[in-house]
Amino acid sequence: MTKKRIWLLTGEPATGKSTALSRVILEVKSAGFTVGGVLTREVRSHGEREGFRLIDIASEESEILAQTKGIVGPRIGKYRVNLNSLSNLATKALEHAKISSDLVACDEVGPMELLSPEFRNAVRFTVIETKKPSICVVHKRFQDPLIEELRALEETVEAEVTYENRETLPFELAKDIIRLLSTGHSGVAEI
Repeated sequence: MTKKRIWLLTGEPATGKSTALSRVILEVKSAGFTVGGVLTREVRSHGEREGFRLIDIASEESEILAQTKGIVGPRIGKYRVNLNSLSNLATKALEHAKISSDLVACDEVGPMELLSPEFRNAVRFTVIETKKPSICVVHKRFQDPLIEELRALEETVEAEVTYENRETLPFELAKDIIRLLSTGHSGVAEI
């Protein structure tokens, strides 16, 4: 049997990867386990997406990740990325999760987030090196050495969110994660 402890959620844009992650988190919390890390949410105004907000799962503290206006930082598409929020809030959330949570969640490990060396290092240390059970959202086609490293680990399961499975997949993943966490170790378990 292969040891699994990292779940990567991937899929086409707008298939519901972040929603699937939120449902997994809810199920894991409902089973009595703690979840820490960082979530990304859209910021909309008058029906238009104008940016993204980072949210620390444990503290619910939030900061702007990217916006079309008002931020000085590198550009990804029409957005400017707030590197300070990545190096502060996101990194702090991941570091806190590795110490005090049963499961680390990271939405997402993508082009905006990986502009920050601090965020990149926090993902590497928290998800890869500490052996903590983790679930991360990654772009389906985005090429980056850190994402390739995550995908190549024997401990990784990659699950694609599609329109057809987005209602059932979160519950299947949550079941696997809860089974792992129920074994009583913070490391890996046979699944």
